[in-house]
Amino acid sequence: MHFLIAGSSGFLGTRLREELARREHTVTRLVRGEPSGPDQQQWDPYADRAGLDAGLVAAADVVVNLAGAPTFGNPHSQKWKRELEESRVATTGTLARAIAEVEDRPVFLAGNGISYYGDRGDEVLDESADSAGDHLLTHVSRVWQEAAEPAERSGARVVYLRTSPVLDRRSAPLSLLVPLFKAGLGGPLGSGEQYFPTISTEDWVGAVVHCAEHDEVSGPVNLSLPEPATNDEFTKALAKALSRPALVKLPSFLIRPAAGDLAPELLGSVRAVPAALLDSGYSFAHPDITDTVAAALAAG
Repeated sequence: MHFLIAGSSGFLGTRLREELARREHTVTRLVRGEPSGPDQQQWDPYADRAGLDAGLVAAADVVVNLAGAPTFGNPHSQKWKRELEESRVATTGTLARAIAEVEDRPVFLAGNGISYYGDRGDEVLDESADSAGDHLLTHVSRVWQEAAEPAERSGARVVYLRTSPVLDRRSAPLSLLVPLFKAGLGGPLGSGEQYFPTISTEDWVGAVVHCAEHDEVSGPVNLSLPEPATNDEFTKALAKALSRPALVKLPSFLIRPAAGDLAPELLGSVRAVPAALLDSGYSFAHPDITDTVAAALAAG
């Protein structure tokens, strides 16, 4: 299969390219700068037509959008918040329109976030659940998905990749947490009772390729553990894996002013379950938080 990927140089994009190469798929990378190899094509999602050749889009079997400003940034910065939204909407919208305009339409795997659902307590959230609330990342995920609608209206198969935090020691959030836990400064956030959806790198990559290769998969897909864990359960699993105590509980009243608009991501509860993946036959390599943390710490 021929994959056309935006956002291929990021952590997840790089891991996806490695797996696609292992499976002998062909990858063309959409890059903002000058191409440095035959597998790269320059584009500008903010420009008219974006520099995308219709033939390039039509020749692809799968278009993947992982592009966007980093999720981890200054939550008190209006510039960061604006770029967070605009970068996702612009790239998704540009690719969706390009797909809609060709006759032989590729599959569109459109990046998205598990924050789409909002803070929902202990409610079990499969892909049929609506979006609720208007916290920053919930709002961004909602308009991010809406930007892909031209491709869906055209009849293309569109999969919305509702990604949970991917646990890997080489990347945030785990790269930020491991030093704290090793120093004995780890602990639950707030009550710790809130559900904290996660997924391993291996399962994120495996699930995305599964979505590309299985025609019956369409619409939203939760990329999250089949056995959801609370923040407290995650904290205990990480502390145990590192042989460290986790006694430093960070109260909500300290988190909210420090984290600003990202506080709901730390204190809110999203009990997401990957029903679409399980129903389509995907088998998780790391189905629970203990396995996922172990894999994350061994990664690399």
